Amino acid sequence: MAAEKTAGKLPRAGKRQAAPPKGNDGVLKTGSLAPQPTASRSIAAAIGSQVRRLRRKLDLTGAELANQAGLSAGMLSKIENGAVSASIESLEGLSRALNVPLTTFFASYEEQRDCSFVPSGHGVTIERRGTKAGHQYQLLGHSISGDIVVEPYLITLTEEAKPYTLFQHAGVEFIYMLTGKVLYRHADKAYPMSPGDALFFDAAAPHGPEELTKLPMTYLSIIIYPRS
Repeated sequence: MAAEKTAGKLPRAGKRQAAPPKGNDGVLKTGSLAPQPTASRSIAAAIGSQVRRLRRKLDLTGAELANQAGLSAGMLSKIENGAVSASIESLEGLSRALNVPLTTFFASYEEQRDCSFVPSGHGVTIERRGTKAGHQYQLLGHSISGDIVVEPYLITLTEEAKPYTLFQHAGVEFIYMLTGKVLYRHADKAYPMSPGDALFFDAAAPHGPEELTKLPMTYLSIIIYPRS
């Protein structure tokens, strides 16, 4: 009888994994505290935003700009809010009134985002302070624009490499061990690091490999600092 009761049962499923967290808008979220990107704007909204920005830059009221551009105040309000697609005639009137080229209104819509792709083994060999100590640097990408510079390096230390703990530069640095072992010093503390270990620190303090425990070794170094 017991066999008859269990024969029709389905196999017990494994433990279900928790689904990725979702926000109120249903968009999948990451664990990062970084602000979520805004949804892609329409061209009408991008143009409207530019018109409003330029108007405020000239300290003009909506009525003043509308009058100079040959538009009604209501139509200008709709354009600035992205509620309508402005005609070429309307944009020409606005460009004359704001004293800017017509293409200025499309600038924010056409803005591009940085992307740098480096195929395996094609990093750019860079000479840095540690090069003389046998530390080999391959730059894996670069930030094209923006206020922050990011420099990702693949660093290799061979049997000929020597310890060097006097690296010091602006910004912060993230290190992720890939192969080998090292005792890595930052300021007054040293950290034993093996593959999978990570270190994140203020790069203004002296730092660098103090004991090359197991060579050869490689680690990923990402340096971040403000562009100036």
